[in-house]
Amino acid sequence: MKETAFIKRNLQRWEEFESTLQTDKVHPDVVADLFIKVTDDLAYSRTYYPDSNTTQYLNFLAAGLHQSIYRNRKESSNRIITFWTLELPLILYFARKELTLAMLIFVFFMVVGAVSTHFDHDFPRLIMGDGYVNMTIANIKKNDPMAVYKQMEQTNMFFYITINNVMVSFYTFASGIFTSLGTSWHLFRNGIMLGAFQYFFQLHGLLWDSFLVIWIHGTLEISAIVIAGGAGFTMGNSILFPATYSRLQSFMMGAKRGLKIIIGLVPIFIVAGFLESFVTRLTEMPTFMKLLIILGSASFIIWYFVIYPLILSRKLNYNKEQETAYAHQEN
Repeated sequence: MKETAFIKRNLQRWEEFESTLQTDKVHPDVVADLFIKVTDDLAYSRTYYPDSNTTQYLNFLAAGLHQSIYRNRKESSNRIITFWTLELPLILYFARKELTLAMLIFVFFMVVGAVSTHFDHDFPRLIMGDGYVNMTIANIKKNDPMAVYKQMEQTNMFFYITINNVMVSFYTFASGIFTSLGTSWHLFRNGIMLGAFQYFFQLHGLLWDSFLVIWIHGTLEISAIVIAGGAGFTMGNSILFPATYSRLQSFMMGAKRGLKIIIGLVPIFIVAGFLESFVTRLTEMPTFMKLLIILGSASFIIWYFVIYPLILSRKLNYNKEQETAYAHQEN
C-alpha cells in the first residue's frame, strides 16, 4: 500500500485518537484499546515507511496515549505492587531471548567445567584455588563435606553473602556495556566454577549429598545470576542492535530495562542469602525437607520469571511492535 493511501484510510481514526489526549474523562480501558490500535498502525508504518513523517507522528501519538494510561502511575499508592505484578513481568517477557541466551551460555560453561574436571582432577584447584580444595578434602575426611557453610556466624554470613551476590549480579549486568562480551565473561566464570565445584564432589562419591545441600540456596542464587546475565545482554544488545532508534536512545532504553531486572532480583538474593546462612548449614536435615526447599525455589523461579510473563503478555495481547512501543514510552 502506498503511504498516501495508508494515511487516507486511517487519518480520521488518528485524529479521533489525538482528541482523546485532550481530555481526562475517557475510561482507561478505552485508552488502552486505542493504544493497541495505534501501535498496530505504528508497526505497519515502521515496516513500510520507516523514515517517514507518518512513522514519527504515530510514534508521538502512541507516546501520548501511553502517558495517558500511566499518567498517575508514579504517584499511585499501588506503584510497588504494579512494578511486581505488571512492569517487571512484562520486561522479563520482552527480554526472554536475552534470558534464554544467558541460560544457554551458563549451562554450556557449567558442562565445560564438569567435563574438564572429569579429565583433569586438578582442574578445580585452578578454578577455586588450592586452599579451598584442600579444606574441602579435609572436611570430607572428617565426614562433614559441607562444613564450609558452618564456619561463619549466621548473621554476619547473611549480610556478607547477600551483599556479595547483589554486587556480582550488578557487575554481570553492568558488564553488558561492553557489547555483551563482559556479561558473557561473568557467565563463563560462574558456569565453569559451578561445573567444576559440583563434579569435584562427584569424584568423591558425594554428588547427590552435595546437591541436596548446595542447591538449598543455589537454586535461587544461580538462577538470579543467570537472570542478571539476561539483564546484561538486554543492555548490550541495545548497543549492538539499535533498530530505528539512535544508538544512544537504544542504549538508554536497554540500560533502564536491565536495571529494573536487577532491582527485581534483590529480594531473591536476600532470600538466597538467608537460606545459605541459616538453613544450608543444617546438613542433617531430612532429605524431603531439602527437596521441598529446592523444588519450591525452582517452582517460584519458573513461575514468576517464565510462566507468568507469558500469561500476562497473552492477556494484554502484546506483539513485537507493541513491545517496542512500550519500551520507548518507558524511557
